[in-house]
Amino acid sequence: MSLLTIYADNQPEQSESYRDFPSIEQQLKAIGVRFERWQADCELTADADQDDILAAYHDPIERLKHQYGFKSVDIINLNADHPEKAALRQKFLAEHIHDDFEVRFFIDGCGLFFLHADDKVYSVLCEKGDLISVPAGAKHWFDMGENPGFTCIRLFTTPDGWVATFTGSDIAKSFPTLDQTVAALS
Repeated sequence: MSLLTIYADNQPEQSESYRDFPSIEQQLKAIGVRFERWQADCELTADADQDDILAAYHDPIERLKHQYGFKSVDIINLNADHPEKAALRQKFLAEHIHDDFEVRFFIDGCGLFFLHADDKVYSVLCEKGDLISVPAGAKHWFDMGENPGFTCIRLFTTPDGWVATFTGSDIAKSFPTLDQTVAALS
């Protein structure tokens, strides 16, 4: 189940959490973040390839491409066996911004997005079926966990794809990781 936890950016021990979709959607909309749930147009098998996945979500992808002018769409799949998982995790864990907005739709698995807006940090546990769109210029970071396990559709308005400008802040070290968040839910 998706989870939104809102913290004061200087007091990570104090938080307010939401588990129901309407509340998560409303809280995120207030800071310009789109949060949706998508369903596949057809059943996906465990060995579905990129073309199968894109076909299963054709209609909502086309809607967003038309609405926002996305130029490219791809699939990212990271698992615990990925040889560069530790380096990728560290890169994504550093607070950064993008000139483009960042859109991720979780086909499978989960990940934890953190959005640093004004004096708050919004921690969004995204799971299968969740779409999140981080606005251009929004300070954020992402935790895929020590042993990642997710497949996402990524949409970009530029052909360059994921390009980040790092803020130099170490704020991410103050907040619970994906692994800690998932363990606390168990």
